[in-house]
Amino acid sequence: MTATVRTVLGDVDPAELGVTDSHDHLFIRSPLLPGEELDDPAAAEEVLRSFAAGGGRTFVQWTPHGMGRGADALARLSRTTGVHVVAATGMHQAVHYGEDAGGLSARYDGLAERFVTELTTGLPGAPEGVRAGLIKVACDVGPSSTHTRLVMAAAAEAHHATGAPIAVHLEPGGDPYFVLLWLHDRHRVPVDRIVLGHLTRLPDVRLHRELADEGVYLALDSPSRAGHPEDHQAFDLIAGLVDAGHADRLLLGADTTTRTARRAGGPSRLLTDLAPRLGRTFGPELPELLLTANPAAAFATDWRTP
Repeated sequence: MTATVRTVLGDVDPAELGVTDSHDHLFIRSPLLPGEELDDPAAAEEVLRSFAAGGGRTFVQWTPHGMGRGADALARLSRTTGVHVVAATGMHQAVHYGEDAGGLSARYDGLAERFVTELTTGLPGAPEGVRAGLIKVACDVGPSSTHTRLVMAAAAEAHHATGAPIAVHLEPGGDPYFVLLWLHDRHRVPVDRIVLGHLTRLPDVRLHRELADEGVYLALDSPSRAGHPEDHQAFDLIAGLVDAGHADRLLLGADTTTRTARRAGGPSRLLTDLAPRLGRTFGPELPELLLTANPAAAFATDWRTP
């Protein structure tokens, strides 16, 4: 079999990805962020056009089921702008779904099957054949909840059925070692199929080195938030990991989750700010590795159909 990346317009050779924003959002909504919804297809199109104008070629959206991921618009936006779009299945923390959540926050029977269907058949509400290319889950702060354990177990089951990578949202104070314990040790998901997001929220270079030693991918994904403390930490954290020989484990993303963040520059800041700074310090090979070669490896899959 040949590994491919599953985009909303079909499977593509990893070599075709080009410059990739490895963690971002064109569409997302949450009751925790009232008034900050990203729900305008025209605005999403402008984001992709701006990203493409700066050299961007692939946009990986981590918005999971039930959070307004814009499934009906993703294929059209990709076709119109020429930017590959990778969509997500999966489920976030229960608090993002409000009281009703369509029963999802309490009903886990069939969750793995839902993920598999969205990865292999199509996304609800999307044109026929528009499929997800990764599974998004989330880790709690402090002790893991029943919700998190059940969703991760379903994600692992869907991974084994399809080969899909699993992307993990981490909170400040979250425990990435629990993620490895639950996904890898307990449910046998290979470490190179796990992407840990929001590592800038855990600004401990020693921790990052230990995680990279395990073989997972680390997504450093704060640059959409201009002036945010995480933005200023990202460069130093990347430098520390590069110096430790872990450049091949790093992914970059902007993680634009609000209208405010989008006004601050969104994914374009990856290309206009962070990448040039890395290039000046480490040479042009490093931005090429973090934005092109590593995503091609992290998101490529020998897809299986159960």
